[in-house]
Amino acid sequence: MSWFIFALICVMGWGCADLFYKKGTDEDDRYSHLKIAVWVGLVMGVCAFALMPLAETTMSPAALVSNAVKYSPASLSYIISMVIGYAGLRYLELSIVSPVQNASGAMSAICMTVYFVVTGAMGSITEEFGVLDFVGVAFIVAGVIALAVVEKKLAASEEAGADKKYKFGALALLFPILYCVFDTIGTAADGIILNEETGLGMGEIDVIILYGLTFFVAGVICWIFLWIRTKKPYNPFAKKELTKGIAAACEEFGQVFYVYAMAKEPVLAAPMVASYCIVSVILSRIFVKEKLKASQYACVVSVIIGIVLLGISEGLGEA
Repeated sequence: MSWFIFALICVMGWGCADLFYKKGTDEDDRYSHLKIAVWVGLVMGVCAFALMPLAETTMSPAALVSNAVKYSPASLSYIISMVIGYAGLRYLELSIVSPVQNASGAMSAICMTVYFVVTGAMGSITEEFGVLDFVGVAFIVAGVIALAVVEKKLAASEEAGADKKYKFGALALLFPILYCVFDTIGTAADGIILNEETGLGMGEIDVIILYGLTFFVAGVICWIFLWIRTKKPYNPFAKKELTKGIAAACEEFGQVFYVYAMAKEPVLAAPMVASYCIVSVILSRIFVKEKLKASQYACVVSVIIGIVLLGISEGLGEA
């Protein structure tokens, strides 16, 4: 299966995850983001333990610690960015949060390109790139960044409203902006670590296991913190909390395909995966009834054109 198919499946998985993150967010619960983190840690931890027998390297305690250290720049950056993103959903619409956050796809592609150029590895990575690949990435990057700019303006225009959700006004954009910064670091690190030509020799299954175990530990820490702060243990299996579980399952589903896409074509996969914000925007329009403007639709069309061009290029390459 090609990197394009992996990335496309990831886009759908993470787009659905965003929708359920939003639906599972309680605007009146100051710990809502930590409860989501507990669920994500639980799902990823279960998957990590289930995948242990399939690990490509020996998962002895020494090897586990060594690989965890290698992967820590990516895993820790991701965890920080995601928890920040969950918190931002309390104050901004999903159609605003997701596009601003996912400008990280363009930024990480630039960071990886600079790294591969400096290390002399760019030639081996881009030798199969064609004109359609570059044009497709340009459309995706332009669409995602333009959507982020549009959403920033829309968020700022809501500042004068009386809705509690916008009580922080444009200041609330710090959440998706900080997410973007940390996710850029994580995605760039992933592209460097996972790349089959220049990476650190860690297999895709190993990375899924390491990330899952790291998030599991983070989820346990969040659960303990909630117990201390609220004076009672948080029950993630309560009926009202199950939407968070669906979001976590979609997150892990997308994560698996993301890892394989990044291992094969990190520079092309990063901006395409970031385009899952388009799925989030469309789903928010359908299910959360968030209204879209003409400028938002134009950005969506730009990203779709880019994805189609990458798909055509990938199809021609396999012909």
